[in-house]
Amino acid sequence: QVKFVESGGGLVQPGGSLRLSCAATGFTFSTYSMTWYRQAPGKERELVATITTVTSSIYYGDSVKGRFTISRDNTKNMVYLQMNSLKPEDTAVYYCNAFGSRSKYWGQGTQVTVSS
Repeated sequence: QVKFVESGGGLVQPGGSLRLSCAATGFTFSTYSMTWYRQAPGKERELVATITTVTSSIYYGDSVKGRFTISRDNTKNMVYLQMNSLKPEDTAVYYCNAFGSRSKYWGQGTQVTVSS
């Protein structure tokens, strides 16, 4: 079945970096665009970054442009999010998905907390 397992979150000081990983199974990974989302307490889920398939075209949300980098490894069915220059407003649970924001398949997410 479809499964997403996110990892790599943690507590980091402002200005620090983290690298998130997402392992995806149960579908043909290489044929789907992959997206990182995040959700902060009391806020709606927000699209962070998307990477397409063959061409690996990339889109970033305005709030993370220039700081975050999304990448994928189709040989391992993995997608990554390198997060640099982290800010307190980046604090959220981060999720990956292949089926859009209304997907019925969601992993447990990984918590990122940016605080001094």
